Amino acid sequence: MNIISNLNNKELHFLIYIIIINIVSFLFFGVDKLKAAKGKWRISENTLLLLALLGGSSGILLGMVIFKHKINKIRFSIGIPLIFLLNKILLLTILNNLV
Repeated sequence: MNIISNLNNKELHFLIYIIIINIVSFLFFGVDKLKAAKGKWRISENTLLLLALLGGSSGILLGMVIFKHKINKIRFSIGIPLIFLLNKILLLTILNNLV
């Protein structure tokens, strides 16, 4: 808890954003898997990719593995790991600029 108390407002807000976007991304992936299994309305692939680009790539990647969903689609099996790496590079860049 000491690490969080050392964060300034910008860093804390950024951390909260990253946590929320990844939880939302993971949940969207789970909902899409359930909808796919039931043959119902689905969340568009573009929405899932957008969530990954907005910082939710960890949640999307975790969802792919846990739900075994979209792992055979090239767009996701290659695209999401690349977006994940991009997110991590941007995260480090942003954190270095906030400090």
